[in-house]
Amino acid sequence: MRIMSKAETAAGAPARATKNAVELDRVAVRFRTRKRDVTALAEVSLTVPMGQFVAIVGPSGCGKSTLLKLVSGLLKPSSGTARLRSQTVTGPRHDIGYVFQRAALLEWRTAKRNILLQAEMRGMPAEQARRRAAELMEMTGLTGFEDAYPHELSGGMQQRVALCRALLHEPPVLLMDEPFGALDALTREQLNIELNRIWRETGTTVLLVTHSVAEAAYLANRVVVMTSRPGRVAEVIDVDLPAEREYSTTVATPEFARVTARIRELLGAGAAAD
Repeated sequence: MRIMSKAETAAGAPARATKNAVELDRVAVRFRTRKRDVTALAEVSLTVPMGQFVAIVGPSGCGKSTLLKLVSGLLKPSSGTARLRSQTVTGPRHDIGYVFQRAALLEWRTAKRNILLQAEMRGMPAEQARRRAAELMEMTGLTGFEDAYPHELSGGMQQRVALCRALLHEPPVLLMDEPFGALDALTREQLNIELNRIWRETGTTVLLVTHSVAEAAYLANRVVVMTSRPGRVAEVIDVDLPAEREYSTTVATPEFARVTARIRELLGAGAAAD
C-alpha cells in the first residue's frame, strides 16, 4: 500500500499530479415527467484536483446523486460537459469506484467473495486480486471475517465490505453516495475515521455526497454546498484542517465550527438537526 509523503499531504490534500480528476463545465440535467419538465441541475461548474476529498451537501432532491452519475458516465448531461481525468465523459467509466447508501452485497457470497466480485467483473488477475482484497480487509478491520456472509455482519461491517469492493481495482476516483446514512451515530463516526485514514494512505480522489454537516466538515478538503432544485453551486467552502484528523480534537477546533456554521447558514433552518 502506498503511503504518501508529508509534501504530498501539504494543505490537507495529496499532490500527486497537477491535472484535475473531475471537471464540470456549466452542466445541466433536464428530464420530462408525465406532467412537466424538470431541471435537476442548472449551470453547475466544479473542478476537483487529483487527490482531493470533496464533500457535496444540499437539500434533498437538489441533484447531488445526479452529479455523481454524471461523473461516472451513468447519466449524460442535457447541456455542458463533464470530464474525468481530462477525458470527456461519454459513457460508463471503468476508472472509478462507487459506494452506495446500501451495501448491496450478494447474500450467497462471503465477505471476501463479495469483494472479489469486482475482480471477476473486470477480469483482474486472480492472485493480484486476492492480495489486494487481503490488504483492504486488513485496512478496514475485516480480517477474520473473510468467510462471513452478509447476514452475519453488522451494517457498518457490510459497508466496509462495499468500500473494499469499490477500492479493489485501485480506482483514481471514488464516488460515495451517502454511504453511512443508514448507520447509527457511533458506527458512522468510526467509519468516518477509517475513511479519512484510507484516503490519506491511498491518495484516491473522493467525491462524497452526504446530508451530515459534521461528516462533510470532518472529512473534506472542500465542501460544495448546493441550492434547492434546480441544483446549483451556492458556495465552495475550503476546510483549513490537516489531512490527518483525530476526531474529538478536530470537531473541537474553531475551523470545524466555522465550516459547519457556514454550511448551516447556506442550507438554512433545515440543517439545524445534524
